[in-house]
Amino acid sequence: MAVSSAVYSCPGMIGSCGQVRSKRWRVKCHLSPVKSAKYSSKISTDIALHESPQALFDEYLEDKSRVFEAMFPDKPKNYRLNEEEWRIQMLPIKFFFLTACPVVVMRIRCKSNGQDYPSDVPLHITKVLELNMTKWELQGLDRVMEPSDFTLGVKGALYPDRRGRHTRLKGRLETTISFVLPSVLALVPEDVRRNMANAILAGLVDNMKHRVIESLVADYSKFKYERKKH
Repeated sequence: MAVSSAVYSCPGMIGSCGQVRSKRWRVKCHLSPVKSAKYSSKISTDIALHESPQALFDEYLEDKSRVFEAMFPDKPKNYRLNEEEWRIQMLPIKFFFLTACPVVVMRIRCKSNGQDYPSDVPLHITKVLELNMTKWELQGLDRVMEPSDFTLGVKGALYPDRRGRHTRLKGRLETTISFVLPSVLALVPEDVRRNMANAILAGLVDNMKHRVIESLVADYSKFKYERKKH
């Protein structure tokens, strides 16, 4: 971005005829646009899912409140906002010498019959659980970075894929971050920034993977047992 030129004048030499001459300097300042750095990480899952005819995984996914509590069990910090959205306080992340606490709004939708499926989900899948972060804030960075300097994204999908008598739980989870370094860190080398971004993403993805996949499968086992008892 170019800042418009400014013109300055100062008294010059006084000629023999007594007229005042002036010198003029034209000053132009060019400011290079600040570029943000963007990094992303994507993981996929494909594990055996032991379904019960009396308690299909499709039925389990329809109970969104239960699904949410299985994935995010810390009730004092997490709560429901409306039919589809929950407020979640995630684990702290370290950003160079800074520590930020992400607080996100996660939308959980259960889709079926191939309607409005994510592009990478086959249409023959009977039920899909879709996760999409709609809002976020990073508590702890407000004194160092503007909110627009750091963006965070989380989205994913999880679904049962039945092949004959066997069912596999498949899905993917994608996390992205984008940031503009504060002036005190503007000279940090790109490889250092990339390593730091990868560390942040790895922490977020591992946390989400544990909650979304491992906790969900464990709670589904409880769901099958409850159905069997009744």
